[in-house]
Amino acid sequence: MTVYFIGAGPGAADLITVRGARTLAAAPVCLYAGSLVPRELLAECPADARLVDTSQLNLDEIVAECVRAHEAGQDVARLHSGDPSIFSAVAEQMRRLDAAGIPYEVVPGVPAFAAAAAALKRELTVPTVGQTVILTRIAQQATPMPPGEDLATLGRSGALLVLHLATRYVDRVVDELLPHYGAECPVAVVAMASRPDELILRGTLADIAGQVKEAGLVRTAVIVVGRTLGAEQFRDSHLYSPERDRHVC
Repeated sequence: MTVYFIGAGPGAADLITVRGARTLAAAPVCLYAGSLVPRELLAECPADARLVDTSQLNLDEIVAECVRAHEAGQDVARLHSGDPSIFSAVAEQMRRLDAAGIPYEVVPGVPAFAAAAAALKRELTVPTVGQTVILTRIAQQATPMPPGEDLATLGRSGALLVLHLATRYVDRVVDELLPHYGAECPVAVVAMASRPDELILRGTLADIAGQVKEAGLVRTAVIVVGRTLGAEQFRDSHLYSPERDRHVC
């Protein structure tokens, strides 16, 4: 018996990986976050699969479902939105499974920031403009940020920032980044990336807060801040340069 943590992707049901879909189709038990995972994906489950919506369960109750399946010798498909490696609360579940002696594997998925970049039709790393991407969020009352990872500190790098779980606090984002990026720095907000109701806002640090408030966005969105969003005049990469010696490994 194995618990499979499966990245369901950013929203569109067809963005789950082939491996993820195959694993889901073979598992007799499926635990899924009903508030985030598209219900169309549940059609991939076996007809007689036990489906458990974990959106209203706490950690103890979720782990108890895994223990129950383990005792019955049943594989579990644990569906998480996006990719399990980022802001998924998978680490605490793995720790509990380790303690219980229950084996698990991870099936990666398409993360929200990648879906946002696709929606924006932008490469996030552009030669001579920006080669660093920071995935982060901002401190909230329930979960503070570790020392040195506050937004003002990260902003000093000038790197492209992708902020998760931050649209509700867009004023704070702007206030903390303005001193480092400037009012004219490009910003984009992508909500419901890859879904039919996808919404894209484009602007600068000077006006993006107003746009977010006017659109009524408070969740299920990422904020992307950085110069590469507006990069047009940049040097071609060395990768496809005619001057590159392709006989050198």
